[in-house]
Amino acid sequence: MGWSSVSAAVVPAEDRFEWFREAVSSEVMPLSISTDHAAGFHADIAGVELGPVRMASFAYSPIVARRSAAHVRQGDPEDYQLTLVSGGSFRLSHTGRDELIAGDMVLADTSRPMTTECVRADGPVRAVVLQVPRSAVPLRPERVDRLLARRIPARRGSGAILSGFLNTLVGQAPYCAEEELAGLGPMVLDLVGACLAHQLGALDEVPADARARLTLERVLAFIEHNLGDPDLTPRLIAERHNLSLRALYALFEDRPESVAATVRRRRLERSHADLARRDPGDRSVQAVAARWGFSSHAVFSRAFREWYGVTPSEHRAGAEAGAGAGAGAGARTGACVADASDGQAVGAGQGTSVATGAA
Repeated sequence: MGWSSVSAAVVPAEDRFEWFREAVSSEVMPLSISTDHAAGFHADIAGVELGPVRMASFAYSPIVARRSAAHVRQGDPEDYQLTLVSGGSFRLSHTGRDELIAGDMVLADTSRPMTTECVRADGPVRAVVLQVPRSAVPLRPERVDRLLARRIPARRGSGAILSGFLNTLVGQAPYCAEEELAGLGPMVLDLVGACLAHQLGALDEVPADARARLTLERVLAFIEHNLGDPDLTPRLIAERHNLSLRALYALFEDRPESVAATVRRRRLERSHADLARRDPGDRSVQAVAARWGFSSHAVFSRAFREWYGVTPSEHRAGAEAGAGAGAGAGARTGACVADASDGQAVGAGQGTSVATGAA
């Protein structure tokens, strides 16, 4: 099933909280939900299946959700539930621990009771939730238990790579075909396994493919944050990641483009966007070329025309005139999910069933 979404706005206002409660408890797993905001309750839910992994994006009014031992006996997907809290706060009481999460991630086991209190004073709580079969995580359960109801940082290291990938996936999934989405499941599993292993100091326990995926995502994030450096070469990238050039090239063997081609494409895409902006500032072709690491105006102009079919000046003039010259040419990239540092918005499509998440 492809990306799908639904909003409580399609339900009469007085029935919205009950709609949300029934949707989550029946389609995800049994639990009880309460709120002090039933009169003005609102929720947007979007979700997708990624092979064995299910992912959902939630935006909802503050709630308290309780999953008791009786609920577990009533129905259990036997998953680990990883929640990235992107707006508001999420308090999880689970396995005798209590953790308040805001802007980071937290892990739970659906086979054990839990209580979550989700609060935001100035708007909806926002979260991205993964449900991953416990059997698919390449770590011993007793080791993973140490991470339950513990804050997993989402703004540095492997956690930042995983959270960036998830945010990009939420933003891009509505534009992906079902077969593309199913193929992303192994990537998500690799990143989840590597992130959890890194938290445990047990990265050597995960399969080599998962470690390679984590390294690749680190490299892609590094590229994205250093596009303006004219010395951003494969050799520099390899040195900054303690890799040989051969090992770096091996990371890109299964991708549609080489590491150098990735750098070139992202520089061109950033330049294309800058030249089309209508905000004030220095948007001369020379300035844009320098901003995104091109060695000269001539090199930039030639590469831009080869990629987009128009010169940078023609593209800028067309954008200023509202004609958008060259717009859409970037579709040549053909990627359903951009590099992890792109597409950070939490998105939603139209019309869904609930894919996952205990809220």
